[in-house]
Amino acid sequence: MITSACTLDCPDACSLLVQSSSDGLRVRGNPEHPITRGFACGKIRRHARRLASPSRVTAPWLKTEKGWRSISWNEALEMLASSLQPLLERQPQSVLHIQGHGSRGISKDVCDGFFSALGCSKTFGSLCDGTGIAASLLDFGALDHNDIRDLENAQRIVNWGRDLSRSSVHVAALINRARKRGADVISLCPAADGFEAFSDRIIRVAPGRDRFLALAVIKVLLAENWLAADDVARCHDSREFLKLLQGFSLEDLCRKCDVEPAVASDLAAVYARPPVASLIGWGLQRTVYGSENVRAINALAWLSGSVGSKGGGVYFNVSSKRHFDFSWLPEKAGRRLRLPDLADQIRKAVDPPLSMAWIAGSNPVNQAPDSEALAAALDALDFVVVADAFMTDTAACADLILPSTLMWEEEEVVGSCMHDFLQYTPVVVDPPQKVKSDLWMVRELNGLLGSPVALPDRKACFERSLTTHGGASCLQELIRTGFYQARNQPVCFLQWTAHPDGRFRLLTEVHAEPDPDPDYPLRLLSLVRRSSTHSQILPEDHGRLPQLWANPESAAVRGLQEQSSVWLVSELGRMEVELCFDRSLHPEAVVCRRGDWRRLGGGVNRLIQARLTDLGDGAAYYSQRVRLEKR
Repeated sequence: MITSACTLDCPDACSLLVQSSSDGLRVRGNPEHPITRGFACGKIRRHARRLASPSRVTAPWLKTEKGWRSISWNEALEMLASSLQPLLERQPQSVLHIQGHGSRGISKDVCDGFFSALGCSKTFGSLCDGTGIAASLLDFGALDHNDIRDLENAQRIVNWGRDLSRSSVHVAALINRARKRGADVISLCPAADGFEAFSDRIIRVAPGRDRFLALAVIKVLLAENWLAADDVARCHDSREFLKLLQGFSLEDLCRKCDVEPAVASDLAAVYARPPVASLIGWGLQRTVYGSENVRAINALAWLSGSVGSKGGGVYFNVSSKRHFDFSWLPEKAGRRLRLPDLADQIRKAVDPPLSMAWIAGSNPVNQAPDSEALAAALDALDFVVVADAFMTDTAACADLILPSTLMWEEEEVVGSCMHDFLQYTPVVVDPPQKVKSDLWMVRELNGLLGSPVALPDRKACFERSLTTHGGASCLQELIRTGFYQARNQPVCFLQWTAHPDGRFRLLTEVHAEPDPDPDYPLRLLSLVRRSSTHSQILPEDHGRLPQLWANPESAAVRGLQEQSSVWLVSELGRMEVELCFDRSLHPEAVVCRRGDWRRLGGGVNRLIQARLTDLGDGAAYYSQRVRLEKR
């Protein structure tokens, strides 16, 4: 078997053993890897179907008045060069490049750097974790957490909304090993689905209101003298923080998050016995006040003495690129367009107006809010290029589709946003003949442009990006063993934060949730799937109505029948869904699993307005209000 790796957009970045034979691919986790430990998730095992899917785009496709037609790579590259060259000479910012994380690794970041070096317009902001990252940087001065394996040492774990049944199977395994050693795990979430197998207790919290519960717990800690005022005084903005707390009664805070005061008191008793390990899910920061949710939990963990110790800490995530060095890539100061409201940003880009877009590793027409508006904005451009393996919602908006390789069809080095190991994968299976890697595409195009960027071959790109770890020698070690530990820091933030003064930054303002709109009484949660990563769903796996889960006891659901076809309605439009019941779900919320394709009947993001979070230019998906209607 070949030692390989997973390059999908997942924190685990598994080390894998892959065997290719006439019977297909056999894949399992690498038992020698300290995090993977011999097992991997079902999404990886199902990837073989993607490689062999009859729906793959296996040659460049050009959109014509009569439909799509296959063209040669020479024709495609000449068309790209003749379109790009005059724009780069006159107004490089009229070209928009979007590099997503459909597949991760150094080569993808090099491609992104290539367009930066040309001076093209790029995107900023986040559809994923940017709000929580900004909150963590503000509080701690750095994005860091204990070695993920330290979770196994925890005696008390509080999981603030991370669905371990559908993501990060190795965090789930660490928590279950901790439970076997006697750890108590409390999960806080809007619904129990996905949390039962990893929890000793589940507390249902109103969606998007975790900040009020975290503040309620701090208030109890202070009232019971489990937290000394001096501990607060050693933090930055302590007076303003205490004034903030004094403005709420315990009952007020608990009412706002729909939790009984006795529950807050019980949770305070847990945090009163540090260390406590706090997991922060990525969903609670995808709201208009998402950074306040993260910052309130950070404050609770810090003030209770659970940060900077073995078996404690706060776990949000870390940068998957933190161990790579891309300083060798030249970069011009180009224009930046905000990703969460990209449709509006494209329309407002007038100096110069956008003429061309190149999109790789991303399906923003499916994944971004207000997807109908984004599709229209892309259709209005003169020329749209999409590098992908399938006719996704975004590819359907393209003028030219470039067939790109998938995981295991190209050599790659990938980091993790969870652990400190770098992973290597060689080419495990050959791609279809006319399918090429993103790096091959930009290097071939680079050679046709009048002022090419210095862009070395793949191995040289790897070596330069691994300079801080020895460059060529690190790459040789990766090729030999499949993985390399870039750092070993078991515990972070020992006594002090990374701020120059060492002090933790406390939040000083908390916003109330807006009053519910009686026309749209439900809160839409477009949550992660178990069977696929984001929108990486095969076309042949579509075919049924999207399913929507609601609590039958909710007043907004009464009169509707389970397994019936209903309309899910927002101010942007409506979508037909199959209604399913979940009595554990908070009655204010409905859940629709994201990622199914808009052009095949799915695409819930078409109903979600392009709202921004309060920090980090994130997408406030989970602040969307909806209603259900009979068909």
